[in-house]
Amino acid sequence: MKNIILSAIAMAFVMVSVNAQSKKVPAKFSIDKIVTNYLALKNALTKDDTKAAASAGKTLYANFNAVKVNTIDSKLKKNYLDITESAKEHAEHIGDNAGKLEHQREHFVLLSKDINDLIKLFGTKQKLYQDYCPMANEAKGAIWISEVKDIKNPYYGSKMLTCGSIKKTL
Repeated sequence: MKNIILSAIAMAFVMVSVNAQSKKVPAKFSIDKIVTNYLALKNALTKDDTKAAASAGKTLYANFNAVKVNTIDSKLKKNYLDITESAKEHAEHIGDNAGKLEHQREHFVLLSKDINDLIKLFGTKQKLYQDYCPMANEAKGAIWISEVKDIKNPYYGSKMLTCGSIKKTL
């Protein structure tokens, strides 16, 4: 009798365990693709390449539109939507203004703040740096996110490529 009871308990445990494993756990939402495309945009601006910046801006805009917001934790969804409403506008402006480097850089100031906010909200697998240029944004200063320790300033490009400093590691 003991063996039957123990066997029944063991069988119930195995079935519960198998059932729990068969349920799919939803994938954690990631902003890695957004960050990758932001970095491509930043790198184009460091080279004063308005066409590449416009192309990267359009790609970034498309990335924002492709996000399935239902995959975002409900506690974070509103913040995500607030941040990306602004970020999409700036990515779109950059994408629509090839040949207008200064205009692209003005929008990049605000886009960088939005991307920084997204990284704070969701984190990232990649080691990133928050860099700062005190002269950008009409001498009010501005941040940008970089994947390399070396300063490559997207706000001044070839004029002052190494102007700036690392504020923190993300």
